[in-house]
Amino acid sequence: MKKDRNSPLYMIRVVCNMLHVHPQTLRLYEREGLITPKRLNRFRFYSDEDIERLSLILKLTRELGVNKAGVEIILRMKERMQEIQEIIDEMMDFLDKERREYFSKRLTSLINLKKED
Repeated sequence: MKKDRNSPLYMIRVVCNMLHVHPQTLRLYEREGLITPKRLNRFRFYSDEDIERLSLILKLTRELGVNKAGVEIILRMKERMQEIQEIIDEMMDFLDKERREYFSKRLTSLINLKKED
């Protein structure tokens, strides 16, 4: 059975311990709209996806020195790239095997060209 990555599992204290952050940091990120934990009564619950997103935010801010505006842009770009990848995956399902392999090789070569720039 596939685990639901959006399922709220962790309370704020657990997440703070996992990521070595103060609870106020998580509350600030929530107020700023960077994360949206699920709420049950007055408690916040975080999913695996929330924790992955928080880890990225912390890496961007702590290790790379990215400011809040930069983090927002990067998160939006990441979400958009995931949406595009889903569209590409759907398109690939419609292509026959030979064309799929050709299209996949073309995509890979284009991605590699961009990485070289």
